[in-house]
Amino acid sequence: MTLPIIAILRGITPPEAPAVAQALINAGITRIEVPLNSSDPLESIGALVRQFGDDALVGAGTVLTTDEVNAVAEVGGRLIVSPNCDVEVIKASKALDLHSWPGVFTPTEAFAALHAGADGLKLFPGAMAGTAGLAAMRPILPKGTLVYAVGGAGPENFDQWIAASADGFGIGSALYKPGMSAEDVSAQATRIVAAYKKAVG
Repeated sequence: MTLPIIAILRGITPPEAPAVAQALINAGITRIEVPLNSSDPLESIGALVRQFGDDALVGAGTVLTTDEVNAVAEVGGRLIVSPNCDVEVIKASKALDLHSWPGVFTPTEAFAALHAGADGLKLFPGAMAGTAGLAAMRPILPKGTLVYAVGGAGPENFDQWIAASADGFGIGSALYKPGMSAEDVSAQATRIVAAYKKAVG
């Protein structure tokens, strides 16, 4: 089973990336995002695609421009995650058959993203919208719309977000912070996966 969790490896470096990715995959987390404001992110993404492309969906976060979409695609990345809703970024992603997860905060942004072809929505910052915000927005979204809560959603409150209709999560610092070893990440990933499975029953 592919868990609906995207690991956000903000600040990771190319030498660290393979071991950390292996730890995540071993724990059951197979969607991996390297934010473009990390160190040499395209090098990390390319290395992860070459090593784990058959076992994980690898791509970039903090993607703000169509040029960045193209650059991620050139190194084999297949996942495009943004903090905002930029219709041109979404369209460029889908034109290259990439998975598009733009950030949204309002119904207007949500519908603009879906109309442009987004595969799912990243509710961001989740801490600002809150579970009540998601629950209020859900009735007007098209049936089957995937919404992942990012920022303020984690193992301590998975159950509350799931009750509010979250389909999945993007997890950053709870999984990885710069300086953490692969062993540290493995322990955190195992804990987070167990918390998610408990929350969904």
